[in-house]
Amino acid sequence: MPSLKDLRVRINSVKSTRKITSAMKMVAAAKLRRAQEQAEAARPFAERMERMLGSLAAGVSAPTDAPAMLSGTGRDQVHLLIVATADRGLCGAFNSSIVREARRQIRSLLAQGKQVKIFCVGRKGRDQLRREYESLIVDTVTDFQRPRLTYDGAARIAQKVAALYEAGEFDVAKIIYNRFRSAIAQIVTVQQLIPFNPPAAPAGGAGAVAAVEGGAPALYEYEPGEEEILSALLPRNLAVQVYRALLENNASEHGARMTAMDNATRNASDMIGKLTLVYNRSRQASITKELIEIISGAEAL
Repeated sequence: MPSLKDLRVRINSVKSTRKITSAMKMVAAAKLRRAQEQAEAARPFAERMERMLGSLAAGVSAPTDAPAMLSGTGRDQVHLLIVATADRGLCGAFNSSIVREARRQIRSLLAQGKQVKIFCVGRKGRDQLRREYESLIVDTVTDFQRPRLTYDGAARIAQKVAALYEAGEFDVAKIIYNRFRSAIAQIVTVQQLIPFNPPAAPAGGAGAVAAVEGGAPALYEYEPGEEEILSALLPRNLAVQVYRALLENNASEHGARMTAMDNATRNASDMIGKLTLVYNRSRQASITKELIEIISGAEAL
């Protein structure tokens, strides 16, 4: 049984840990609100940009005239998985859930005879994946959120991916990240980036009809042609989708960290209560034993 001194040291140690976890919880909660607002604000723009590009893609007259990011390479052999995680831990299952999905995707593709390459965004994803798939990692980006997450940082990541595609390093690119739902719930999402996968849109080709919320359908005519616009917008859409994924990840990370630190603070408080109870019982037993010895000595005299 530990001594009273050992129990006091343990109680003080857990109290110090509780102070740290409580502070981290408050910091994460303060950052979460802004990160959530940014992620929710980016969703409409990214979704409407995909919808517009889908309308443009439907108007391309011949597949041979389509940009490479839309038509693809014509093959489905080499897959690039962009695994977006955090640079820091202490955020519950946030990083491990993304890496778990990445491993599932890698095993599935390898079982189909495909070649897999991994682009790690975030230190935690790299550290976990290189234990098993170090030979598949082609590039890693870390510290992309310092001093803060910006569109320029996401654009640089997108430029690296685009450069790999132009060099013929892969045929299909997908990004794996956590979509923010709430502070206690994040959804692991796999999104194809290259070649561009148009969302479901009304048929109509050039000058396609796009529904306007709350009003009559509107007819869009594009000038110059669809091919020229797509050539300019597809690289920008790649950067937008990467930025959106990183914003979703950022909000999910802060939410997961706030929840994890809240649970850690509660557990520390429970442990302090149990240790204090053991300490008081041990102290009372020690006092009782000393009293018995004093009384026994007095009676012997």
